[in-house]
Amino acid sequence: MFTNQTQRNNTVELQRQGLLGIILSSVVTTLPCSVFLFINLTTLYTLRSKEVFRETSRYILLFNLLFADTLQMAHSQSMFLLSLCRVTLVYPVCASVLGLYSVFHRISPITLVIMCLERYIAVCYPLRHSAIITTRNTTLVIWVVWSFTSLNVMIQIIIMFKFSLEVQEFLQMADYCGKESVFSDPASELYDKASTYFLFVLGGVTVSFTYTGIIVAARSASTDEASASKARRTLLLHLLQMGLTLSSTIHNSLLTVISKNLDRVLAVRVQIFLYVSIAILPKCLNCLIYGLRDQTIRPVLVLNLSCQWRGSVLFPLSPPKKELRVHVI
Repeated sequence: MFTNQTQRNNTVELQRQGLLGIILSSVVTTLPCSVFLFINLTTLYTLRSKEVFRETSRYILLFNLLFADTLQMAHSQSMFLLSLCRVTLVYPVCASVLGLYSVFHRISPITLVIMCLERYIAVCYPLRHSAIITTRNTTLVIWVVWSFTSLNVMIQIIIMFKFSLEVQEFLQMADYCGKESVFSDPASELYDKASTYFLFVLGGVTVSFTYTGIIVAARSASTDEASASKARRTLLLHLLQMGLTLSSTIHNSLLTVISKNLDRVLAVRVQIFLYVSIAILPKCLNCLIYGLRDQTIRPVLVLNLSCQWRGSVLFPLSPPKKELRVHVI
């Protein structure tokens, strides 16, 4: 999301350009976002369309990850359009909207941590994997993650309201809805930064631990070397995904630097490019990375994306089978 000062600068510049500039900016951002939303929603539908996807823990976790990413994408584009049209909100509504976004934003790295642990158990403890990683346990863990994250955000909102009620005389916001205008008190800002950094440190430590454990297990004669190699590549992809998620957290800092050092017309164009490439595109990469890499999902996903066409030039569909088999990635 844009910072308040950046949003103000963008809107002033777009006003100078006139209605055409606002329309062009809306189209440039909404068109790719709509395409990415279509891909994500199709992948979510695919993951619920087959029993093998609904009853496999790995695909349940993937559905949870994509669900959070899709909600983040829809939220970001909605807030961008509101700021573009100079629509301001009241403080309680803005705080609630930002709280929901914070929940979705924290769900993604936590889910990636759980997916890393699932791959670690699958490779290092293959005989116990089916007993530990069950559909029931996976669903329970997801509920715990959502509950913990929601509680975390509620604490932040309570801290914010305690401060805002003391300093704000009017409920109507003078600025656009953003973290800088709502979570303006030092305690809330510190809490937000501490919880965010903790999640990414936890993710980095988990990926390092599981990656090292799989390398050690791969040297054992009892471990399938091919399975261990695929698991290592999967963990590296998880690390890449965490990096992309982290890039969206430094988006506002980049926008502030750009707005101070570039001409306004050029700054607006660069900011829109960064918004699409940093805030929107990474939320679609997860489904492409898994959907096109996984041999079980790929034929069904390509079929759904092509609107039931029977083939694709890049990814030819295999003949329909009576039963889908889960491939280890």
